[in-house]
Amino acid sequence: MFNGIISNQGRVRKISKRKKGINIFVYSRLKLSKKNIGISISCDGVCLTLISINKNLMEFYLSNETIKRSKFKKVQIGDYINLELPLKFGKQISGHTTQGHVDCTGKISSIKRIDKSFLFDFNINSRERKNLIEKASIAINGVSLTVSKKTKKGFKVWIIPHTLKLTNLSKAKKNDFVNIEIDILSKYVRNYFNEK
Repeated sequence: MFNGIISNQGRVRKISKRKKGINIFVYSRLKLSKKNIGISISCDGVCLTLISINKNLMEFYLSNETIKRSKFKKVQIGDYINLELPLKFGKQISGHTTQGHVDCTGKISSIKRIDKSFLFDFNINSRERKNLIEKASIAINGVSLTVSKKTKKGFKVWIIPHTLKLTNLSKAKKNDFVNIEIDILSKYVRNYFNEK
């Protein structure tokens, strides 16, 4: 479980291909040790298990299913990754509850600066668009945001300068792909009524 409040980033240093997935090595300043091997870490919104750590270099395994559903199918050395450690009991939750189970990728169709904030427009597939609710929470690359408006092809969100500064969305540009996790509550409700 995570809450989508990002304060750390890492950078991909190495990618090792396997028959049924890949291993990625991410350099970060997170204070972790070998005692932390096995914990879940949100990497651009994807819940991954830490399988090794050497100083500040973390290793994660991604299955083909994870690769298929996320923007990690296009991962490259040098990419910046948003990182979030799992929630601890008693920790303040400022965002919303996320699971690290990415629903799909979205494509940035436009970024507009308005005053000091930025309006991002995303295109997503029609199946996932049905689960969107205006003013509901949504996680973009693991960042907790709010759906400002549904559009014919996707949705829009506002991003404030503070959020931009702390996340890799500051490096995002038109036509880039992002990981999207739709608020689990909206999916549960839709599934419940579809089954009745």
